Amino acid sequence: MVQSQAEDVGGYLAEVPEERRAALVRLRELCRAELPGFAEVMAYGMPVYERDGVGEIAFASQKQYISVYLLRSDVREAFAEQLAGQDMGKGCLRFRRPEKIDFVLLRDLLRATAAGPGRIC
Repeated sequence: MVQSQAEDVGGYLAEVPEERRAALVRLRELCRAELPGFAEVMAYGMPVYERDGVGEIAFASQKQYISVYLLRSDVREAFAEQLAGQDMGKGCLRFRRPEKIDFVLLRDLLRATAAGPGRIC
């Protein structure tokens, strides 16, 4: 997907390919449930979850995969063992197929992020 021009996350989700929409809606619901006090905004053409104006989690529908951006280096370090077998970029998890998204791992990462502020990469 080319960088979205959507003004809100609902508009973003309306633009994503149908075969990914259910997984991204579920991901949004998980973020909203596990990140209390975070603001849901659009930044850089994707949904971002901010605390005190600083993005800590984001996700995007890319051409070849769904990306979940873990912008907290301390959380990535704390979960290094669980993330070792995942398709990872510098700060993102990549899921090539929506049905392969590990929502349990994502829930745990979101909970660790919500537990307190930390280092942003």
